[in-house]
Amino acid sequence: MGMSRRFVVTVAATALAGAAGVGVAQASTTAHTAAATGATVSACRPANHTAKITPDAGSAGHRHYRVTLTAAPHTLSCKLAGSPSGVRFLNHGSPAGVTAKSYGKQGTAVTFGPGHPVHFDIQVPNGAAGAKANEVAFTLRTPDGVIPGESSADGALSVDAGTQIGAVQAGA
Repeated sequence: MGMSRRFVVTVAATALAGAAGVGVAQASTTAHTAAATGATVSACRPANHTAKITPDAGSAGHRHYRVTLTAAPHTLSCKLAGSPSGVRFLNHGSPAGVTAKSYGKQGTAVTFGPGHPVHFDIQVPNGAAGAKANEVAFTLRTPDGVIPGESSADGALSVDAGTQIGAVQAGA
C-alpha cells in the first residue's frame, strides 16, 4: 500500500486532534513537527511548562506583575490567544478572594514552545494593600478554545478589586 510515514502520522494526529477538539490544520502541522523533532507532547499542556510571577513596571494608577511561561525542552510548539481564563489567586493554598477580568486584544495568536516563551500581565489598581497571594492558577486559551487542565505560577503579589488579566504576548 505504500503510505509514507508522514502521511500515517498526519492521519493519526488528525484523528486524535479531532477527538480532542483541535483543528485539522493544527494537527497536520503538529504531526509534521513531531515527526521532524521527535517531540510528542504539547508545550501548552500544564505539565509541560513552568510559570513564574515577577513584579513589572507600574503605570498610572496601577501596579503590574508579569507571568512568564517557559516550555519544557523537547515539547511541541502550540498557539495561545487571549487572556487566561478561570484565574484564581491563592495564598499558601487558600483563595485570596479576588476575581479578575480580562483586558486587551483577545484574538491575537502567539506561538509558545521551546525557545519561544510567552507572558501575560496582571494589572492591579493602586490603593489599599489588597490581598496577598503567592500563586496564580489559570487555564490557557487557544485561538479555538481552551487547553485542558489548570496551569499555575508562583511568586509574591498583592491583588485587589479591579484586578485585570492581560492577553498572552510573545516573549519573556
